[in-house]
Amino acid sequence: MMSKNLHIDFVSDVVCPWCAIGLQSLELALRELDGKLDTTIEFQPFEINPNVPSEGEDLYANLARKYGNTREQTKRNQEAIQARGEEIGFAFNMAKRTHYYNTFDAHRLLHWAGQEGKQHALEKALVSAYFTHGKNVSLPAVLESLAGDVGLDVATAREIIASDRFAEEVREREEYWRTVGIQSVPTLVVNGQYVVQGSQSPEAYAEILQKIALKA
Repeated sequence: MMSKNLHIDFVSDVVCPWCAIGLQSLELALRELDGKLDTTIEFQPFEINPNVPSEGEDLYANLARKYGNTREQTKRNQEAIQARGEEIGFAFNMAKRTHYYNTFDAHRLLHWAGQEGKQHALEKALVSAYFTHGKNVSLPAVLESLAGDVGLDVATAREIIASDRFAEEVREREEYWRTVGIQSVPTLVVNGQYVVQGSQSPEAYAEILQKIALKA
């Protein structure tokens, strides 16, 4: 008999395209498994570009600097990512995704949103704002607006962004996931012990979660 209680730590960054795909695939898998598993998702912070300034860094320049990608290679990769998104119903607008942005403040807001029961909604809003609408998710005005859109108090969001509130907590979580060996995202950690790395298909996630549930 399968355990009906699975806690999923979803380690990710809101500007990571494979994290966006992974989350969409996971949600489709959970929809397929509705009634079979009782799951909770907690989003954990990981910055793929922690040193990028708030104004961002050109996408092509970033990938050339980090991986040596040519402009044509990056374009082909973008096309593949967009096609993968279309397969699972996630809208990438690559023409608007021109920069990588610093996401530390977004992770601080997500930490707070978790306390308010709005973390999943804010994660989705941030991912959509960046990948579909091309917004700079490091800008206070954008973050405040998204917080309000998902039902969070805008004044409190503004106060958090303008301060260093939750900075220590986010840094501690980031360090924890690094120390347990997570070096790339998305990574799912189920019930604190089963690790699923990389972006999987909905079918693969469903199969993996059912197997874990039988062991848990």
